[in-house]
Amino acid sequence: MPTVFVPSLLRNLTGGRDSVTVEGATVRQIIDNLEALFPGIKARLMDGPELRRGISVAIGPQIANLGLAQPVPVDAEVHFVPAISGG
Repeated sequence: MPTVFVPSLLRNLTGGRDSVTVEGATVRQIIDNLEALFPGIKARLMDGPELRRGISVAIGPQIANLGLAQPVPVDAEVHFVPAISGG
């Protein structure tokens, strides 16, 4: 099962856990299954049918160019990466 690393801003929804394993063959399925385990997390990651602006997904070391349709290997590490502002 893929391992999802939870950004610090979402850990209040996962009981403080910084990573969880969850089934899913695509980023969309991962998010849907996270929502089933941790209600409210989908609303923090998505805006309607799309990822929220400013959130990227990395599957291992690569940014998911296909967004929600990106395939996720069974042994993958999944990172939801919030935008970092600064200047």
